[in-house]
Amino acid sequence: MSQAPDRMRVRVDHPAHHPHSEQSIDGVALLTLDRPEALNALDYQTMTELVEALERLDADGSCRCVVVTGAGEKAFAAGADIKQMAAATPVSLTVANDFARWERIRRIRVPIIAAVRGFALGGGCELAMACDMIIAADDAVFGQPEIRLGIIPGAGGTQRLTRAMGKARAMELILTGRNLPAREAEAHGLVTRVVAREQVVSEALGLAAEVAARPPLAVRAAKEAVNRAFELSLEAGLEFERRNFYLLFASADQKEGMAAFVAKRPPEWKGR
Repeated sequence: MSQAPDRMRVRVDHPAHHPHSEQSIDGVALLTLDRPEALNALDYQTMTELVEALERLDADGSCRCVVVTGAGEKAFAAGADIKQMAAATPVSLTVANDFARWERIRRIRVPIIAAVRGFALGGGCELAMACDMIIAADDAVFGQPEIRLGIIPGAGGTQRLTRAMGKARAMELILTGRNLPAREAEAHGLVTRVVAREQVVSEALGLAAEVAARPPLAVRAAKEAVNRAFELSLEAGLEFERRNFYLLFASADQKEGMAAFVAKRPPEWKGR
């Protein structure tokens, strides 16, 4: 008898209104990592579903911002599935090329907001950092504990944590494997803001609604330019920014935005 396939591990919702008000959140999608029994550990199936869901939403012109969160009360995502990784070899890791999924997340054009409750450790911390903004609950805990397993972060932890917090703090966290409480993460620039745990998804959806209400071409161009600041020299980054600035003057949204400003009326964005 064939075994039934595993249930879907990433839920995709399109809430029409803010959970605690009638504020419209059109253009916002909520992705939920749905393995609470495993603290939403990022096994191969979960990562595949997550990346594929993000790519579908990115190709959907009606989606303008995405919120990613974890199911349950204990974790955003408590890292990779160690049981799956324990028997890996350099050859098996190279052939599987599972880290290519993380590169696909980096290429998503719509902004992504992580809503983090509880643990965001290892791959969970790397996933949060791969997002564009992080709304953290006051009980959130970040960390890269891979050193305790005899390995190092492999999905961007050494790079993104260093860019977010600086060499000295990143070095201490990665070499010791210690956990980073939400308030300390906020103080060092890792997260956007810290809120009460019962408000974290609501706060993230509210922020996503603000982003989704902005002109989508300009939002995507701004996201791309900010990300390039970590990859290019200042001179090259300024040139990239200026080129995107010029290009937006060919858009209908630029004409609409400036006409609306002069006429003192709300703009109507078309995304073109």
